[in-house]
Amino acid sequence: MSEFARNIRLWFAPEEIREEGETPDYRFSLANERTFLAWLRTALALIGGGFAVDQFLPHLSWAWRAGLSLALLVSGVLCSLRAINHWVRCERAMRREEDLPSSRFPTLLSLAVAVVAVAMVAVVLVGRAG
Repeated sequence: MSEFARNIRLWFAPEEIREEGETPDYRFSLANERTFLAWLRTALALIGGGFAVDQFLPHLSWAWRAGLSLALLVSGVLCSLRAINHWVRCERAMRREEDLPSSRFPTLLSLAVAVVAVAMVAVVLVGRAG
């Protein structure tokens, strides 16, 4: 079974993680959980922002509203999936006494949010000029 498939299986059976390696200091596991919850809060904020753009900016053309909303909603979905996958990967690494996994996802998420923000600035400036 590939590592990715095993990680997905562990999303739904986290007790199986205990079968690997040694139990880490509980403070590290709690820190991992806090990081997971922070990613979920970020996902919820992105999803809320996507709905807000769609519902509270009716003066925008449908294409702009849909594009900005979908960019935020998709970012929220990806962020929530990344949260659980990162939690599993970090928990396994701690139990195996390995380095924590690195990820490009924070960079990609930051760039996506920046692109949406720049688009929103353009929409606001065009709306003020119009």
